[in-house]
Amino acid sequence: MSPKTTPGLVRPEGACALVTGASKGIGAASALALAADGWPVAVHYGRDAAGAAATVAAIEAAGGRAVAIAGDVADPGAADAILSAAEAQLGPVLALVNNAGITDDGLAMQLEDDAFDRVIATNLNGPFRLTRRALGPMVRARHGRIVNVASIVGLRANAGQANYAASKAGLVGLTRTVAAEVARRGVTVNAVAPGFIATAMTHEIPEGQLGAIPARRPGSPEEVAACVAFLASDAAAYVTGSVLTVDGGLSA
Repeated sequence: MSPKTTPGLVRPEGACALVTGASKGIGAASALALAADGWPVAVHYGRDAAGAAATVAAIEAAGGRAVAIAGDVADPGAADAILSAAEAQLGPVLALVNNAGITDDGLAMQLEDDAFDRVIATNLNGPFRLTRRALGPMVRARHGRIVNVASIVGLRANAGQANYAASKAGLVGLTRTVAAEVARRGVTVNAVAPGFIATAMTHEIPEGQLGAIPARRPGSPEEVAACVAFLASDAAAYVTGSVLTVDGGLSA
């Protein structure tokens, strides 16, 4: 099979990207980066309608096309509703960025069932359902890009985040397994694993932890988004099942 006919090598026309949790932080930066790469973008949000509207406005101001779509990814019925809305407004979703996530920290011996279940439902179950729903159209198109936003906490210990770490480690396992299942169909599945990134979710990074980062600084959402955009691009057609750490050397 020649490179020109290799499934997944060139993005079909009329396709769009869906980024979950795109009202701020890494999600908003990823939506902007994908739009800059030519993708019409469905900007998903849970509760922050104003933030999603700002992301859409920024994309449109730069000459791109975007729509905002609401939904709770933890809801078992949300995946179909979110993807159907994106398809109806922008066309087939051939790039999916599973970014929406929450934290509810606490030491394992004190962590309540509800806090554990809520984090797993949003950070792992949601991406699984969205991935499952998105794969059909991608396989039929012989082209697809799924990028899961994991965390270095899913690769190494971080006391007080048993639920978050479990969800992100599960996301890494999901990434690698689904990648192996659909690689022959022109669909790639990868993850980025950010370290300390300056977002509202990370709050202020303690000086001691900042000193542990070889780069001696937190990363920016845009630096993570650049990796997301690469993994969603035609240039990354032969990259699948990978976890790209974006952590300033912390996990080196």
